[in-house]
Amino acid sequence: MKDALTIHRALLGGETRHEIVRLPFGIATADELPDALGLPAERCLVTRVLACEDAYRGDRFLAGAVVCAGRQPLPDAVRREVGARLVRPARADTVNAVTEYAAGLVAPLLLPSTMPLLIDRRIIESRSPDDVVYTPTGEASTALGIRVADLCALTSAKPCDLMPPSTGRTAPTLHIEPPGLRGRPAGRPRSARPSGPSSLRSAPQTSRRAP
Repeated sequence: MKDALTIHRALLGGETRHEIVRLPFGIATADELPDALGLPAERCLVTRVLACEDAYRGDRFLAGAVVCAGRQPLPDAVRREVGARLVRPARADTVNAVTEYAAGLVAPLLLPSTMPLLIDRRIIESRSPDDVVYTPTGEASTALGIRVADLCALTSAKPCDLMPPSTGRTAPTLHIEPPGLRGRPAGRPRSARPSGPSSLRSAPQTSRRAP
């Protein structure tokens, strides 16, 4: 099964800056990341895995939808974007087998090329490309910190409207100074501690390994 070390090695090979954070307590699902990291849900991303049935041929396949922690993508939005007739949450054993991640802790990275991946447009549009977001790693004790721009480039996720239109006042845009580039990092998770250096690092300079 894929875990933090699998992701760390892949990012290291691609010279992608990232951070593996050790959580203060184990989590069962990615929806617990905000509590574990002490961060707003808007900075913690969850990959929902959905079982789909092709609208024309009836073939079955899995699709991923990246949304903020605690949120669920609109089934109709996913169905429309991937060309499916039916969309429903995938069974845990299917998620484990196809993604090679523990169900509930699926990272948006290193997913099968045959699995369409969507990302809610507001995750990208509401923040700077250099802002840092956190995702699960496939294991209960760690999280991955990565820049929005790097996440989008590495996953090739399709931006689309996965959530219902917001009502009322629009939440202020979050700007998180890229850790490690301008002195002390801003917005450090208050409860977690990094498993390596205390800032996002350039992968080739990394000497510590993820747990």
